Amino acid sequence: MLKKLQSPWVAILVGAISYMVTTVLCWKVPHNSQASGEGGGMRRLESGPSWEFRNPEIDQLVAELKKEREMNSLRRMELDELATHLAAERGEIEQLMAKVEAKQREFDANVLKLKEEETANLKKLAKVYAAMTPDGASSILKALDDEQIVRIFVFMKEAESAPILESLAKGGENEAKRAAKVSERIRLSMTRDATKKKST
Repeated sequence: MLKKLQSPWVAILVGAISYMVTTVLCWKVPHNSQASGEGGGMRRLESGPSWEFRNPEIDQLVAELKKEREMNSLRRMELDELATHLAAERGEIEQLMAKVEAKQREFDANVLKLKEEETANLKKLAKVYAAMTPDGASSILKALDDEQIVRIFVFMKEAESAPILESLAKGGENEAKRAAKVSERIRLSMTRDATKKKST
């Protein structure tokens, strides 16, 4: 029995038991323990485990993140409102464009109709002047401007317009110059018409 008590294992066992008993008896739980680092500013909660701590820098970062998230939400709402507003304006612009295109088509149709009516009227006038005597036709045409005379002559045959031009030129030097200008404009107008027909 003495040999067993003198065994090193018994001594180790007794030492371990004594250490545990002493540690338990000497253990004190701190009531108001605060651990503050020199630069970190960390502190433990007054009642709670040691791993729960507060860091003012982290709290500030969290607050800034929340504020930034709120600002992003507001921006998103503003962008959504702006997108809705732009879509509504785009719809209005498209409606206005459709109205303008309709008006343009209507205007073009009216212009074409007027041109057709004017062409028909000019053809009738050309027939009337061709049926008149050259002196009678030239006396009336003298009162018109050169552009109107050219438009009428375009719809007359050469045999019909030539005597009228001759009668226009008999009025003197000024009238002869005017007849020459009218002849040149008729030639240019016929050249343009021929070019258009070739291109089409």
